[in-house]
Amino acid sequence: MRAVHFGAGNIGRGFVGLLLHEGGYEVVFADVNAELIDAIAAADSYTVHEVGDGAKDTVVTGFRAINSAADEEALVQEIAAAEVVTTAVGPTILRFVAPVIARGIAARPADAAPLAVMACENAINATDLLATEVRQAVGDEAWASLSARAVFANTAVDRIVPGQPAGQGIDVTVETFYEWAIETPAFNGSLPSIPGAHFVEELAPYIERKLFTVNTGHASVAYFGARAGIGTIAEALAEPSIAAAVGAVLEETSALLVAKHGLDVDAQREYRETILRRFANVHLPDTVERVGRQPLRKLSRTERFIGPAAELAERGMAHDALVSAIGAALEFDVADDEQSVHLQAKLHELAPGTFVEEVTGLAPEHPLAPAVLAQVVARQASLA
Repeated sequence: MRAVHFGAGNIGRGFVGLLLHEGGYEVVFADVNAELIDAIAAADSYTVHEVGDGAKDTVVTGFRAINSAADEEALVQEIAAAEVVTTAVGPTILRFVAPVIARGIAARPADAAPLAVMACENAINATDLLATEVRQAVGDEAWASLSARAVFANTAVDRIVPGQPAGQGIDVTVETFYEWAIETPAFNGSLPSIPGAHFVEELAPYIERKLFTVNTGHASVAYFGARAGIGTIAEALAEPSIAAAVGAVLEETSALLVAKHGLDVDAQREYRETILRRFANVHLPDTVERVGRQPLRKLSRTERFIGPAAELAERGMAHDALVSAIGAALEFDVADDEQSVHLQAKLHELAPGTFVEEVTGLAPEHPLAPAVLAQVVARQASLA
């Protein structure tokens, strides 16, 4: 069996590629980073180091690598012969990989089993987005005759992969915990062989549980930690005031998840506590700067802060802790993070109401807007 994975970075090698390898696939890594692809192509194996409780090392073999920018024709042929295509490139990059995936689907034999396509991204319904981009790449008329050659299944993925220690080559250090949930209806009973994955009938609760607990919580630790001048996620969470603030954020998002999806209260509390223990793992040298990067994306309308806070406000439920985390995010100011620089520039240049609409997507009449506006006004006053 063969799987083509777009994104040969740490998540690709240390999570998705690892599970595909354990499922018996020959993994073909595709990436535009020539130096990384050359390093992978030159290696016979790499090691995934899992750290924390239950630590272990896993040696991955049986992989290849293709420079997707320089050798697109070879990549098309790999996709045409594969059983699975996955991505871990970031939601905004999906539109760039869609055309070659479309070409690969078109090159598949008409009698081949449908290609299983899954976008393993930190975004809700990322595979739906990829499917739309693929369809647009070939056009509606051509897609009508090709659509039976592929199935697109949404996924929810979760594994902390921190910044990597220097000098370890293509080896990857990750936490021991992981979750890969895959929605089943698209497959019509013919599920791909991925033993480490969890197949579910309805993915939405899993996606939002992960996004509004792991992603919201992780970013909250980062922004509160950055405000306090603390360097790592584990160190930040060891500060009682930050632990309390993050705990309050996750109590609010948990209340939303229970109300919206009917999750069990005790099970969600245990999940929340598990997530906080993961963040506190001192064996993961993750920095607040890495986790907090791209604040403009993280402050957007459907993302980890505004998304749940807006729904809570619409339901008349408590959301003050989330608003406080939004305030901390507005202070994130890291010179080598492009979005951080743009965020601070917008705070200097835009009127408060304009900033709220442009950055968060909240209309002035939305019940969350006044609280966010107050945070923006306070941040701008501190910059004056």
